[in-house]
Amino acid sequence: MNWQEICEHPALRELPFKIETNQWGKIEMCPASNEHSLYQLLLIEWFLRIAPNGKPVPECNIKTSKGVKVADIAWGSFEFFKKNKRNNPYLESPEIVVEIISPSNTIAEMQEKKNLYFNVGAQEFWLCDQGNIKFFNQNKELEFSELIKNFPNYLELNFA
Repeated sequence: MNWQEICEHPALRELPFKIETNQWGKIEMCPASNEHSLYQLLLIEWFLRIAPNGKPVPECNIKTSKGVKVADIAWGSFEFFKKNKRNNPYLESPEIVVEIISPSNTIAEMQEKKNLYFNVGAQEFWLCDQGNIKFFNQNKELEFSELIKNFPNYLELNFA
């Protein structure tokens, strides 16, 4: 199955899991929690509020050398979307890729994803862990995002 066939397969449409493929094209699934989804929402709200020259994409499909990986959120400039349109998956990464740490994730897995995204054009990789955000460029960890200067490094799930 190619990625488009996976996306269109009726048995895979309503799964409560994030689906990716590995380097052999086999499907891998990770369970999603409501807390994970709430952090996605907060991140998207911040992108929409302070990054007007692009758009956030939840569950962004990106083809890498080790299969299609699905970033929890990616942010692409309008230039990125003009160039890549509605490709599924994207053959290059949007400028920013964000992964939200889940209990099933390992540090090694996140490090590998970070490298895979940089290899296909990401300019920054962000990790969100319990609201704490770490920003990386290809060379090092950053104090703050270089692409979206005012993005906070902590997001609080506040239901007040």
